[in-house]
Amino acid sequence: MARDVDHRSAAYYEDKLAVLRDLWGTPAVSLERGCLVVRGRRYPIVDDVIVLLEPSQYPPRLAQRLQDSEGPRAAPDAGFAPDIQYTFGEEWSAFPDILPEHEREFQLYFDLIDLGALRAWRVCDLGCGIGRWSLFLSRLCREIVLVDFSDAIFVARRNLAAASNALFFMGDLTKLEFRYGFADLVVCLGVLHHLPTPALTEVRSLRRWSRRLLVYLYYALDNRPVYFRWLLGLVGGMRAVLSRLVRNPGTRGALTWLLAGGLYLPLIGLGGLLRPVGWSRHVPLYETYAGKGLVRIRQDVYDRFFTRIEQRYAKRDILTLADAFSTLIVSEHSPYWHFYCEQ
Repeated sequence: MARDVDHRSAAYYEDKLAVLRDLWGTPAVSLERGCLVVRGRRYPIVDDVIVLLEPSQYPPRLAQRLQDSEGPRAAPDAGFAPDIQYTFGEEWSAFPDILPEHEREFQLYFDLIDLGALRAWRVCDLGCGIGRWSLFLSRLCREIVLVDFSDAIFVARRNLAAASNALFFMGDLTKLEFRYGFADLVVCLGVLHHLPTPALTEVRSLRRWSRRLLVYLYYALDNRPVYFRWLLGLVGGMRAVLSRLVRNPGTRGALTWLLAGGLYLPLIGLGGLLRPVGWSRHVPLYETYAGKGLVRIRQDVYDRFFTRIEQRYAKRDILTLADAFSTLIVSEHSPYWHFYCEQ
């Protein structure tokens, strides 16, 4: 096993074995030094994060920490996108803090959920990033299960250091081995549109894990003037180039400053000037970013320009999910078009 064991401890999960057994749906779950054992299979525990990924999928920093002598690793399967994993690991390392804006955004995303009901629920945050939604959920729900396939999960662990009801997993959300229906609510906000598989197909697949889903996918600007979509096409071309050619973290950081200051802030300022005459809605970016700080804007710039895969969906596309769910509610409020599904 690993040579470096200083960071390997199972102590955090000693009082959570019953929860872990329920997640997998088997009593054959135990803890050993530095790992969780499920039906004889060992999963490393690193900084309180249970690593579910195959060794071939480890991000470089984790692979270095879990040095082993098992020989060369197999290449990741075709459905796994290591460049997306790298980008989000770097993004959340560069922007690790949960900001006041995140709490306001939490209220917008969760307008379709009865937050009072969460007291009795186990909630799973798939693609949790730094835990910006899980932090607020942890204060409301019985248990919170965080899953991310990048180094961001370690940032989430630090951000939820005070949350004793949280469980942390580094895993591929399309290949979890938990039991069917393990969660009362699955939250997946701003994640599935970055996968190399169709996002709506993945929404249907999430029915395995819970009868209730809260999802946000990038929207196709279908409620905006046509020039918004023309500009989005230009941004998409820039993203295709930058995400492929710019890999250095310092260069990416510098470009977030340049794009935030040279593109985002001028448009937000223009929208503010036009707001008194009712024209601000016609200015790209204004509605989304008015009142947000520079750090929050730069984080979205990073996400928008350095992530290779970006799927977008119109409201009519989301409504096709009605064939898979008995309840489908699409919020009429920003962020467009987050939606709630129930079987």
